[in-house]
Amino acid sequence: MQIPRRWITAGAGLGVGLAAALAWRGRRRALRAPLQTVAQVDLERYAGRWFEIARYPTPFQRRCAKNVTAEYATTRDGRVRAENRCTDANGNSIAARARARVVDPTTNAKLKVRFAPIVPEGDYWIIALDDAYRYAIVGEPSRRFVWMLARTPHLDEQTFADLCAQLRAQGYDPARLIRTPQD
Repeated sequence: MQIPRRWITAGAGLGVGLAAALAWRGRRRALRAPLQTVAQVDLERYAGRWFEIARYPTPFQRRCAKNVTAEYATTRDGRVRAENRCTDANGNSIAARARARVVDPTTNAKLKVRFAPIVPEGDYWIIALDDAYRYAIVGEPSRRFVWMLARTPHLDEQTFADLCAQLRAQGYDPARLIRTPQD
C-alpha cells in the first residue's frame, strides 16, 4: 500500500510543529530566571491570620469555595505551625493542619511544609512581603502554585494590580489567578 503524499506532508508538518513547541517550552523554562524570595522574613511578625486573596487553581483546594484563611504560629523548636481553613460550597468548614521548617535560615523566606507524615514536603517560598506585613505572595520554584495573602479579607484594586505586576515579574501569569470570595 502506498501512503498518499499529503499524509506524509501532514505528518512531517505535525512532527516539526511538535518538535518546535517542545523546544520553545524548554527554551522558555531555561530563560525564566530562578524564583526570587524576599530578603528577610521575621517569622514572629509573619505569624497570625492571613486571608487568601487569590491563588492558582490547586487540586488540594478544589473543595474550597470561599473564606480561605491560613493561621501561622511559631514553635519553640523554630518551626511554624499552620492551620488552613475554608468553606465549601455547602457551607461546611474544612481545616488542614501542617508544620513547616525553615530551609534558608539566613532569610527565613524559604520553608518546607508538610500536611501529613506520609505526604512529601512542599516548597513555601515568600516571594513578596509588604514592609508592614499587610500582604504577601507565596510561591514555589516550579511556579505551579501561588497564593496572594493579606491580613484583611480584601485588597484594594491598586494593591492587587501591583501584586499582579510583581507576580508577572517573577514569571507567573496573573491571568491564571482565581480570586477568593471572603464574607
